[in-house]
Amino acid sequence: MKRIVCYFLLFSGLFIACSFASSTTKKIKCLIQMTNYEGEGAYVIVSLINPKGQYEKTVYVQGDDNEWYYELTSWWKFYGKKRTKLDGITGSTISGGERSMVVIQLDAAKINKGYKLRFESAVEANNYYKKDIEFSLTTANLQKKYNGKGFIRYVRMLPQ
Repeated sequence: MKRIVCYFLLFSGLFIACSFASSTTKKIKCLIQMTNYEGEGAYVIVSLINPKGQYEKTVYVQGDDNEWYYELTSWWKFYGKKRTKLDGITGSTISGGERSMVVIQLDAAKINKGYKLRFESAVEANNYYKKDIEFSLTTANLQKKYNGKGFIRYVRMLPQ
């Protein structure tokens, strides 16, 4: 009986250790620099896009007034249906010319596996940029600077 209990504890410990090892997160500092535009603050959404091109997870949200989330139309179709809890909300929107340094957490198992990071931006009653910035989630790409196409001037990734 003691032998069975020992084997059970050994295998349980290995299973738990393997579970934690496979779900490690990687923290990445991300500097978001906005263009010099006039008007309200921008909402910025960072999403994990799976290899099929579909939303998998909301990684970060800049802007805490959920009344305006629907203006990020593509992301809203994903998030609005599920309305899952958003852990990555950091507060108010970010205005023209401002910058924000944030830390995003990514599942390390998704890196170098065909996933992408997408940065979307929108300003209330103004434009929306579905792919303000989008890049493949690779080890090398998590150390680069990316120029935006909309309200984001650039994003610089800084692995920790």
